[in-house]
Amino acid sequence: MHIIIRFRRLYETGGEGTRALFGPEDDTMNLHIYSTKEEMGAAAAERAAAEINAALAARGEANLILATGASQFEMLESLVMQDVDWSKVTVFHLDEYIGLPATHPACFRKYLKERFADKLPGLRAFHYVNGVAADPLAECARLGELIAAHPIDVACIGIGENGHLAFNDPPADFDTEAPYIVVNLDEACRRQQLGEGWFPTFADVPAQAISMSIRQIMKSAAIVCTVPDARKAVAVQKAVEGPVTNLHPSSILQQHPRCDLFLDEPAASLLSK
Repeated sequence: MHIIIRFRRLYETGGEGTRALFGPEDDTMNLHIYSTKEEMGAAAAERAAAEINAALAARGEANLILATGASQFEMLESLVMQDVDWSKVTVFHLDEYIGLPATHPACFRKYLKERFADKLPGLRAFHYVNGVAADPLAECARLGELIAAHPIDVACIGIGENGHLAFNDPPADFDTEAPYIVVNLDEACRRQQLGEGWFPTFADVPAQAISMSIRQIMKSAAIVCTVPDARKAVAVQKAVEGPVTNLHPSSILQQHPRCDLFLDEPAASLLSK
């Protein structure tokens, strides 16, 4: 089953912890609901590829953001199979743990290299976040200069169990203009990483990361957000039907003019529509 919902934002912003920062009041979000994660991932990849190809047709080059985590497995598996001239595509990495070597099983650089970059040897460029840089703030500055020169055509992202976008845990910074920032990871975020099997114990989960900021994500011309599993159902409901608030960072997606949210049925199970 595939359901498409054109969702109009129901809530005005306002009140403590709530900000109206992006887009007009009549913004809409396209929801795509599938019976299986495989169908969901394939459809999200097709949508991302269409945005990339549109940019290539218009400018001869395209810029892409990729996320990691269990939610992106099916999407990335399908994305590398899409008919795209990857030699003209530059990719940016959404976030990375601070202090985790590239050999660690949970390292996002390792994840994206193995699941994406290594399968596309003709890729134009991939700008990884170096989580073991001697100076994380300098690494943020380096990445900020790079992405400023590469306006993003499509961001392929997910939503965390605590509602985070990238590693912007609640209460997220909705104000900073810095493209990349150093963040502290909250307990819910760290427990999600443990629960997904990336680390043997909670103590092993890093407490800090380098993350793309909310404002930088929202600058993407299009957003393809892929969110499977029942454990994300509450986060999805708050992102789609709740008020826009930095206490649930992914709710800001309601104010993006071109956001497509791809769900499987368990992730969509708490939506009222």
